[in-house]
Amino acid sequence: MGSTKRVGFKEINNLAIPSIIAGVSEPLLSVVDTAVVGNISVNSIEALAAVGIAGSFIAAIVWVLGQTRVAISSIIAQYVGEERLNAVASLPSQMIAINGALSLVLYFVTVFFARQVFQLYNADGLILEYATSYYKIRALGLPFSLFIFTIFGVFTGLQNTFWPMVISVIGAAVNIILDFLLVYGIEGYLEPMHVEGAAYASVIAQGVMAFLALLLFVKKTPFKFFVKGPFNNEIRRLGSLSANLFMRALALHVALYLANSYATEYGKEYIAAQTICFQIWLFFAFFVDGYASVGSIISGKQKGAREFSGLKLLVKDLNKYAIIVASILMLICFLFYKQIGTVFSNDIAVLEVFYAVFWMVLIMQPLNAIAFVYDGVFKGLAEAAVLRNTVFVATFVGFIPALLVCDYFDFKLIGVWIAFSVWMLFRSGILYVFFKRNLLKTLQV
Repeated sequence: MGSTKRVGFKEINNLAIPSIIAGVSEPLLSVVDTAVVGNISVNSIEALAAVGIAGSFIAAIVWVLGQTRVAISSIIAQYVGEERLNAVASLPSQMIAINGALSLVLYFVTVFFARQVFQLYNADGLILEYATSYYKIRALGLPFSLFIFTIFGVFTGLQNTFWPMVISVIGAAVNIILDFLLVYGIEGYLEPMHVEGAAYASVIAQGVMAFLALLLFVKKTPFKFFVKGPFNNEIRRLGSLSANLFMRALALHVALYLANSYATEYGKEYIAAQTICFQIWLFFAFFVDGYASVGSIISGKQKGAREFSGLKLLVKDLNKYAIIVASILMLICFLFYKQIGTVFSNDIAVLEVFYAVFWMVLIMQPLNAIAFVYDGVFKGLAEAAVLRNTVFVATFVGFIPALLVCDYFDFKLIGVWIAFSVWMLFRSGILYVFFKRNLLKTLQV
């Protein structure tokens, strides 16, 4: 059974706070892109809608292929718990090479078919032109993103969230500065680049982050950057974990694709408002995910050390902290409800749709917190098949039927967020029940 020692508040937050800061830096880039693009002087609604559609597709690609970050973090954490880190010495560099090759293939394939992809999102006219142009530039950052994700997975597996935080904060700062410079330009010196400027800002920031990640990987981890054969014994398990998480991410993005596709079909004001709502939802998700990351980091180590008796206490504490954080964020947004909308757009039609649905985004947050904590714990324990099946059920039994019913009754964007609420209820409920009834007993056998 191992130790029954409870993981202390200080230890949890020493890992969680840097993880929160690192986590929110990624959606912060999208939030800033959304706010900056939403306030340009020419075709701002179309630009905002295009960035939302293209950004959603980019997030889908990165999240799907970036699941190796979770897998490698889980495996390394277990070897830290077993005190056998030398056994996986060759694993990180091999996964960096594999991810690099995959990202290059994906870049060329998706850039070639970018226009057709966004037509599937019901984009047309100026929105389609902007989305295609934005994506073709942003896609240059795909290899950088997957490289960064892999190295972040190595650091979190080593129980270190500090250096990912440093890299993320620097990247976010570079992106924000370049957003304003390139999108709006500098009179007399630099012509405004509008939507394309936002894309270039993101790519340059990702390049800076990739360089820093490489430097810190070499200096601050016990692993070597150079690829050596033969394949590590854990490559097969890592591949299996990644494949299950890959399928989970695909199912997850079916929901995100349908949400954006239906919102686009309702009209440009609706997809613009959906872009704002989703970026705020994503920002909250990554914020609360700091505690989910702690669940992943510590539970993986506990599994390696076979300290299962403390796992139940860990989950209870993480749920409590995550719900508190989510509730605080929710209350702050209710206090500044009107002001938040005007940060992203000054179009009356867009704001009217946004204000009608934003309250639903907010009241979901405590439920989201529970789902994300269990997600993190199951990832750390390498229970990827359970996570895959959960999201499949949540998407195809919960989200899609709810969306179709709401569309039938013409609820429009409110219907989209009702479907999201059902989706998160399924995800949190299934994992809660499975953890309580099955997982702890299975691990201790």
